[in-house]
Amino acid sequence: MQLTGTDTIIIKVTKALRSAGLESSDLIVGIYFTKSNEWTGKSSSGRRSLHDIRSVPNPYEQAISIIGRTPSDFDDCSLIPCFDFGDGQGVRLLSWQHDGFREAQQRYRELVPGIKLAAGPTSSAPIIETVMSIVDESGGKYHVLLIIADGQVSRSIDVEIGHYSPQEEDTIATMVEAS
Repeated sequence: MQLTGTDTIIIKVTKALRSAGLESSDLIVGIYFTKSNEWTGKSSSGRRSLHDIRSVPNPYEQAISIIGRTPSDFDDCSLIPCFDFGDGQGVRLLSWQHDGFREAQQRYRELVPGIKLAAGPTSSAPIIETVMSIVDESGGKYHVLLIIADGQVSRSIDVEIGHYSPQEEDTIATMVEAS
């Protein structure tokens, strides 16, 4: 069997994590659902939303498949909670529990047609806060949060250089707290 470039990278990342002492962790996936997926898709994905479900896997499905394989090797129970998030208007997370990344991909394809993409502004703070609660409930067990998004946290054009938008500040503060 011929290995692809992606397979080689996955093997290298898995070996590096093991040599760094990682024995087990739980994977949590956060998938970004905002209108920017339509705008970005118009210029980069054949003029279709990045969440467009067709016969060819979209960028989110590709990311779940490629990246999900490496951390899932360390997941003892193979249950991968997936959340959708986006516009920063409070915690609006829909949890999906999956038995491995293949089931996560299948469930993603089932749910996407019914999800309405929200308008921004975008903040990653809600998904990070949700995962912090999960980690606390697990007694501090090691978790990996994989955020799959089409871009950065919202930044308004009226924010001066060297300053942060409220969404950037919330995301940074939450990341620091989670570290």
